[in-house]
Amino acid sequence: MDRGADDYVTKPFGMGEFMARMRVALRHIAKTQDEPVLKLGHLVIDLSQRSVELHDEKLKLTPTEYDLLKVLALNAGRVMTHKQLLKQVWGGQQYESDSQYLRVYVGHLRKKIEEDPTRPKYILTEPGIGYRFAWQEG
Repeated sequence: MDRGADDYVTKPFGMGEFMARMRVALRHIAKTQDEPVLKLGHLVIDLSQRSVELHDEKLKLTPTEYDLLKVLALNAGRVMTHKQLLKQVWGGQQYESDSQYLRVYVGHLRKKIEEDPTRPKYILTEPGIGYRFAWQEG
């Protein structure tokens, strides 16, 4: 501890205790990072906590849904091409032509964050190009 450690685990240890200590360490790291909280109408995205709330209710998103929403929200107002989104969310060039992934995950996100997924106000489709994150107050 005097040499800079924040915590330690003595042997033998249980995996449950080890994982709990890892989660605590990750929470401490997340709190020290200066990540913004995006407030977009009734949608709040806390980047340091990786949490999303809509109308003060916490949403359950998969890691991929969260990553996609984060990329779109951080680029709010800009059109993000299919290729850009696939590369930033899924990484690697092997996914750059698989726009079906985007359609599926955008559909899942719309069901979770839009009042009417058939008439979205947050995630707008730019036909043949990609998606744009926008919102309207009210």
